[in-house]
Amino acid sequence: MDSPSSVQNDHFCDWREGRGKEGAREAMKTFDELYLELAEKWRERTPGSGSVDALDKGIHHIGKKLLEEAAETWMAAEYEGAERVAEELSQLLYWSQLVMISAGLTPHDVYSRL
Repeated sequence: MDSPSSVQNDHFCDWREGRGKEGAREAMKTFDELYLELAEKWRERTPGSGSVDALDKGIHHIGKKLLEEAAETWMAAEYEGAERVAEELSQLLYWSQLVMISAGLTPHDVYSRL
């Protein structure tokens, strides 16, 4: 597996430009865009939404999923490749955002503490 510094140096420019491994433009959602999408689903109570269902189940359910995804991210980083780590991190970010919505936080609340 590449060291963090080599990955950062090799892929930072591609990432900033929204380019994948093959150099093609990818349709990506940003952290803020995902938050807005999830918050709107919650506010509108979008029928059939898994996110609304998870939020209805409460913070205990969401917290367990957050811990599950954190463990899966660690295991992917320990034993699998970068693609699996990215998949697990995306799920970790998703569940983190559901925690934020459940707690009444916005990305600004988090960014102001980085």
